[in-house]
Amino acid sequence: MAYGEPVTDASQLEPATAVRFGTATGRWVLFATVLGSGMAMLDGTVVNLALRRIGEDLEASFAGLQWILNGYTLSLASLILVGGSLGDRFGRRRIFVIGSVWFTVASIACAAAPNVAVLVTARVLQGVGGALLTPGSLAIIQASFDPRDRAKAIGAWSGLGGVATGIGPFLGGWLVDVAGWRSIFLINVPIGAAVVAVALRHVPETKDDTNAGGRIDVPGAVLAVAALASISYGLTEQLWVLCGLGLACAVAFVIVERTVHAPMLPMAVFRSKQFSATNVVTFLLYGALAVSLFLLGLVLQGPLGYSPLLAGAATTPITLIMLVFSARAGALAQRIGPRLPMTLGPLICSVGLVLMTRVSPGATYVTSVLPAIVVFGIGLTLTVAPLTTTALGAVDARLAGVASGVNNAVARTGQLVAVAAVPALAGFMPGGHVSGQQLVDGFHQLLWIGAALTVASAVVSLLTIRNTVSAASEDVEPTPHYHCSTSGPPPPVTPVATR
Repeated sequence: MAYGEPVTDASQLEPATAVRFGTATGRWVLFATVLGSGMAMLDGTVVNLALRRIGEDLEASFAGLQWILNGYTLSLASLILVGGSLGDRFGRRRIFVIGSVWFTVASIACAAAPNVAVLVTARVLQGVGGALLTPGSLAIIQASFDPRDRAKAIGAWSGLGGVATGIGPFLGGWLVDVAGWRSIFLINVPIGAAVVAVALRHVPETKDDTNAGGRIDVPGAVLAVAALASISYGLTEQLWVLCGLGLACAVAFVIVERTVHAPMLPMAVFRSKQFSATNVVTFLLYGALAVSLFLLGLVLQGPLGYSPLLAGAATTPITLIMLVFSARAGALAQRIGPRLPMTLGPLICSVGLVLMTRVSPGATYVTSVLPAIVVFGIGLTLTVAPLTTTALGAVDARLAGVASGVNNAVARTGQLVAVAAVPALAGFMPGGHVSGQQLVDGFHQLLWIGAALTVASAVVSLLTIRNTVSAASEDVEPTPHYHCSTSGPPPPVTPVATR
């Protein structure tokens, strides 16, 4: 699910029409935004479950399976800040609708893909639509609802999004089992049509008039795409010169963002050491999460013989634990400070990843898979709520939307780089066939690497995260607080603290 998206500071946003929670218009606005963001989130969840069937049908190599995931993540991570900026300047509903249409049309192209190359291209286009669609979901709520009702609206949006997260694996697995992998893309057609119809009829248009005449940061967007594409492709094919080119583009991106008049990534947010440290933790944690769940789905459906439905159900305890306890974890972090949860949580995640090394052919779900999933889910739940709230609370309130978008993009980038590095880290030959035993051995090796990444994120938290963010010392104001889910920085579970 793509959450924690960029929203403009509420103090600078006065909606043209103040929508009240509980009214017919309020319900329609929630319906459109939840359905729109849920469509993008469900797609990310179910594609992972369909990879094995896609690979068999299209005769895809392991690298091809990687790019089916990473093509989407690449364009989404590169352009999500641009998408939020476009919404602020040209109208959030307008860009939200354009993104929904784009995403739906790209989904049709995915369903009709005759080979891997076409499917990857369509997935890249899907990511572009997602970058236009997902930032607008929460921004519309923030800008449209009466200030007295925003907390309720955000809480409802979050809770309904959590329900969508919970049913995603079951729905995706069932569709793949019953109707084939193409159905997971075709289901977006009626959903997208409903989102567009409701948004055009019931969602008020809002924009940030103070920036309406600003220029879009095209050089920054181009360099971001070039950097992430070069690094991810270089890692996948083990072309280290290309990785070096990607790093050079990344350096050029930073230089451009420091000099252009209206950057897509204002460097002011990184003046806060707390914000920078939190994003390091985000990168490491979501990288470990992505690589473990990517290979777990393939191992369960391959060597262990699970159906797509059972494979989806196998990881559901993570979502359920987060749905039930994330709000409590956020409240705990408010009482005792974020340092302990952000240190202890990743350490528990590392234990879950180590336990996952017991997953192998012949292992039972109850004795091998479930304990690892539950422990990992507990660690993730303890971490993600204070992680994202700390990131947003570390910057000036006027930069809260930018900080939210940056944290989202960092998580996506961590996922992108981690999945791209799988062949190199697991010892797979680029473009070659991976046998069942090779897959299991590589999975176990990557779990140890993932455990090391989560331990590293715990060390960063222990050494850099403060238990309070002083508005005086950091020149910040209280800001809205969100938490993240397994598919990317997701929705706020509850309006904890000031949000």
